[in-house]
Amino acid sequence: MTRGKRELQKQLLGYLGAGLFLLLLWQYASWALKTPLFPTPGSAFRATARLLTVSLGKHLWISTYRVVLSTLISLLLGLPGGLLMGYERRIDRFLAPLIYILYPIPKIVFLPLILLFLGLGDSSKIFLITFIVFFQILVTTRDAVRKVPAETISSLRSLGGSRLQIYRYVLLPASLPDVLTSLRLSMGTAIAVLFFAESFATTEGLGYFIMDAWSRAAPDEMFAGIIMMGLLGVGLFIIVDLLETVLCRWQHLKNS
Repeated sequence: MTRGKRELQKQLLGYLGAGLFLLLLWQYASWALKTPLFPTPGSAFRATARLLTVSLGKHLWISTYRVVLSTLISLLLGLPGGLLMGYERRIDRFLAPLIYILYPIPKIVFLPLILLFLGLGDSSKIFLITFIVFFQILVTTRDAVRKVPAETISSLRSLGGSRLQIYRYVLLPASLPDVLTSLRLSMGTAIAVLFFAESFATTEGLGYFIMDAWSRAAPDEMFAGIIMMGLLGVGLFIIVDLLETVLCRWQHLKNS
């Protein structure tokens, strides 16, 4: 069995163990509280199975589409932007003040304006998530490029390496681990923003499903939506882990 397969098995066992612990904790809390507003895991999973092929599956697909597309757009814009800002000093001097002003501002405060200009459909949700994740990837990539030793770049230059080769063979591989770490952390932010954006002024998505079930006093259905949103986040987290294993194999070999 290869080392990669062993690590994957350990990760899966870790997820299963953590999931079992949370289920036991949930069951105990349900018994201790003894209130119909906090259902048992069994009733929540039965509601999940009942609704998954009806309405819950549609809402899960819509939320998945929104967060995945937003993340891909953020990567396509933030990764090259961060590489350029990290290596090209003139570009950085021009863009850095703008980034420093916009980055600390909570992007969620722009939601009313975004809804005003883009409407209540997918576009506003996708733009808001992209707006938030983009800055995290951009700043992380820029700082990762700044940490690359100048001697490494000079060595490639002395061998006749072009500017494009410097980006491809030095800066991109060196920044990928930090970018994927930032992307992993961004998943939690993206899911939280998605829930907030879907919880009002819309009729689609897991956020809407959860709040609608809460307003109808249907706690088992509400927890079914929470389960699906949790699985969505865990699934995206695992995908980023797999990407890191594939794209950063050299780092795992170095640490072995």
